[in-house]
Amino acid sequence: MVRQWTRAGLAIVLAGCALLPASSAVPRIPPAVDAETTRQLTAAASTLLERRSQALVQQRHHDRRPPAEVLGVRISPRVAHVQERAVRELETRNRAPVEGGPAYTGARTRLEAGKATRAGDRITLEAVEHTEVRYDTGKLTQSVRRRFEFRTRGEQITLIGERVLDPSARPVNDPDLPSR
Repeated sequence: MVRQWTRAGLAIVLAGCALLPASSAVPRIPPAVDAETTRQLTAAASTLLERRSQALVQQRHHDRRPPAEVLGVRISPRVAHVQERAVRELETRNRAPVEGGPAYTGARTRLEAGKATRAGDRITLEAVEHTEVRYDTGKLTQSVRRRFEFRTRGEQITLIGERVLDPSARPVNDPDLPSR
């Protein structure tokens, strides 16, 4: 009799285990990045956006090259090249709120960090960019969600990509998309 109860108990336990989802079926949330590292990542990403916003305002030309490093975060050569091209385009176009309208007279950009998560050697920072550009008769304010991608090698972090998360957003400080 004891054997039958042991077998029945073992069968129930095994059936219960079969009903539990496998640990790989449970979605894993990437670990959050500490506050200091998030601040570093935000500062590096913000520097690029601020430089593009400033390129909208007619001024004496300044160095178009982004810094090679911001608070210990390197800027990849590919991102630096894209950034230089964007600043050059924004400087020469001198966008205005409406075609033929008054030129921008000032620009201010602030990046509000959302969260940074790590997955292996990659860190993703999702943030909201708040940009205000002023012109003679008013101002234009935008808020755009962006994602910045970073790669880590040991202690070194490198910014390797950026993209707008809102598909319909047309950030004022982004260059025009190339025509296809």
